[in-house]
Amino acid sequence: MHFTEYHTRLAAYAVIVDDSDRILLTWFNGTKRDAPCWSLPGGGVEYDETVEQAVIREVREETGYDVVLHEPLVVHSFTAPSEPDRPLPFKSVRVVYRATITGGTLGTLEVGGSTDFAEWKPLDLDAAEPRADIVDVAIKAHLAR
Repeated sequence: MHFTEYHTRLAAYAVIVDDSDRILLTWFNGTKRDAPCWSLPGGGVEYDETVEQAVIREVREETGYDVVLHEPLVVHSFTAPSEPDRPLPFKSVRVVYRATITGGTLGTLEVGGSTDFAEWKPLDLDAAEPRADIVDVAIKAHLAR
């Protein structure tokens, strides 16, 4: 399929793990397609910003922390068919970076957005905890490095 025949969403996320083997996650409050769940700090890359700028901005908005980025851990993508409210098929490309906190204070700065709060969770997150698939993708990449 030619790239003009589907929509693409580019997103960037951060894996932030502290010395106690806790990962910083954000609570996604849900949409008509997705139920509320834990996710990584991050999100869509705006048209006028780089992938790196996007993840730094998103982490700040969703967690209150300033970060420095390190190497990308994984690039993950998936596709979805068209739907009534999305007439073209969809491709999501997600770049996940390792990051370190350099300042700020825990607390979501986003108002009226998709993130309600951020919280440190055990890296071996309970299987019963609802979470976006990108969390498992990122943890696996983090542990493999």
